[in-house]
Amino acid sequence: MEKRTVASTFAQFFMAVLLGLAIVTSTAFAKSEMKPDVRVVPQFEKMKSLAGEWQGKSNDGVPATVTYELVSNDSALMERLSIGAESEMVTMYHPDGDRLMMTHYCSVRNQPRMRAQPAATESNKIVLDFVDVTNLSAPDAGHMKKLVVTFEDADHFTQEWTWREKEQEGATVFHFERKK
Repeated sequence: MEKRTVASTFAQFFMAVLLGLAIVTSTAFAKSEMKPDVRVVPQFEKMKSLAGEWQGKSNDGVPATVTYELVSNDSALMERLSIGAESEMVTMYHPDGDRLMMTHYCSVRNQPRMRAQPAATESNKIVLDFVDVTNLSAPDAGHMKKLVVTFEDADHFTQEWTWREKEQEGATVFHFERKK
């Protein structure tokens, strides 16, 4: 009986070790599968450098704050923008193939999407042009049409938003400084 108990204990131990190895191996494999090979998009990499908190003003003196946070396994950059007393707006930036794309969740309750123009490798500007818009209340209703982000240095950047409504366009420029 004693030999059977020792043999049985050894078999249970051996099975536990094998099970543990199987779990560790499958977990490591699953983690490697969660980070697929992704194409590096220079414009998205540039936008990621904005992660953190910023404060600034519009060209007409209205205070604004903006925060950037990497989300979804670093595959998207979330921007939260507050301008004066307006409702907060969120913009999501993400790669689309080899270009940057964004969706702006506007306080006027529509969602324009824009795609970046191809840019020179060392450009300090990202220009995003209108692709389409969802939830537009009427064909000539106001919506964002263009965004130009200019990187001045590690602690300063500007955004130039172009708004289109009833065949008219206007731009607002925001100057931001990194909060320290």
